[in-house]
Amino acid sequence: MRHLIEVLFSTLLAWGPWGALALAIFDAVGIPVPGGVDALLITMGAMSPRAGFLAAGLAVIGSTAGSLVLFLIARKGGEVYLDGKTQNGWQRKFRGWFHHYGALTVLIPALLPVPGLPLKVFVLCAGALGMRRVTFILIVLFARIVRFFGLAYLGAQMGTYPWVYLKSHAWQLLAGSLLIFLALYAAVRVKDCLRMRTHHHHLHHE
Repeated sequence: MRHLIEVLFSTLLAWGPWGALALAIFDAVGIPVPGGVDALLITMGAMSPRAGFLAAGLAVIGSTAGSLVLFLIARKGGEVYLDGKTQNGWQRKFRGWFHHYGALTVLIPALLPVPGLPLKVFVLCAGALGMRRVTFILIVLFARIVRFFGLAYLGAQMGTYPWVYLKSHAWQLLAGSLLIFLALYAAVRVKDCLRMRTHHHHLHHE
């Protein structure tokens, strides 16, 4: 199996930036490619910065398109599933929470290359629980642009060492992702408080 993965990686590397596009699509729609896109972008960036950045751009397109396919499949299947369920108890609470904070749960795993944060699960939740399509696309685009171009840049600057660094600092990256999540969560809570205060203020003066 490992040999097969190495052969596949070498083949996609030989395809150049188009290999990154294909791999990003496969990864986004749910075909497991552990760390494949990240490793490919770093390697391409180390070999040729120009090719690395072109690969990053195509990977952004491929990953966003693949994620959108998975999102739409979940939207169709999720609506059918949820329509057959009662909207009581924990199901209603989880759906309400995801409607409010779902953008954060999609952003973090899409942005940070941390093992243990499966983006596909959150893409499926976003589709099934009715996240707006435009919102979903913008979140994935932003996160993938930052992540993929960042990895290509690291590859261009430091060769293959950034990939070794990412693997050896997984827990630090996980802690960083948690801090980002908490900061964004706090920002949403502050916004909610300000909105409620403004609403009560208007009611008071009516």
